[in-house]
Amino acid sequence: MTEIIKQAAGDLLLVVDVQNDFCEDGNLAVPDGSAVVAVFNRLAGRFASTVATQDWHPPGHRSFASAHAGQEPFSTMAFPYGEQTLWPDHCVQGTVGAEFPAALETDHFELVVRKGFRSEIDSYSAFAENDHTTRTGLEGYLHERGFKRLFLGGLAGDFCVLYSALDAAAAGFETYVIDDATRYIDLDGSKDAARQAMTEAGASIITSADLL
Repeated sequence: MTEIIKQAAGDLLLVVDVQNDFCEDGNLAVPDGSAVVAVFNRLAGRFASTVATQDWHPPGHRSFASAHAGQEPFSTMAFPYGEQTLWPDHCVQGTVGAEFPAALETDHFELVVRKGFRSEIDSYSAFAENDHTTRTGLEGYLHERGFKRLFLGGLAGDFCVLYSALDAAAAGFETYVIDDATRYIDLDGSKDAARQAMTEAGASIITSADLL
C-alpha cells in the first residue's frame, strides 16, 4: 500500500506471541524473530490501545512432541479437532521462554490474552483455540469496546498471526497484517500460503511505513 493510514479511535494494535521462545535462541525460534520488537516499540505511540497474546502451555502439553513416544518435533498427528503439528516444548508456564523479551515495551498493553493453557488443545488464534470452538473471549471484549480496525503482527506469521488474522476478519474487523512486524517459520511453503490465505480472507498486508 502507498497511502498512509491515519489512526482512528476504533483502532487496535494486536501483538501476537512475541515471546522469548519464539525469538533467537528460544526453544521454537522463528528466524529473525526478535526483529519485530523494535517495530512494535515504534508503533506503540501511534495507537491508543494495544492488546497482546501470550502462549501459556502447561508442562507436557499434548501439542509437544515430547508428550508422544517416538514422535519428532514438526511431525504431525491426528487430534480430535484435526491434524496437529507437534512442537518442541515451548512457552511453558512460568519459564523464561514464556516471558516477553526484555526489550519489548509492554507498559502500554491494556490486556494480555493467555492461550494454549488447556493441556489437550493447542491454540494459535488470539480468538479461539484449535478446536475452533473454545473461545478466548477476545472477540467480545473488542466488540464491546468498540474497536473497528485491527492491526496485528508477531510470531509466527504462518501460524498464530495467520489464524488470528483469519478470525479477526471473520468477526467483522477491518484487518491489517503489519508485514515488517511479522516473521514466519515457513514450513514447506507455509509463508506464501499464509499470506495468500490472509489476503483472500480480506486482510490487508501493509508495513509499518504505511502507518508511521
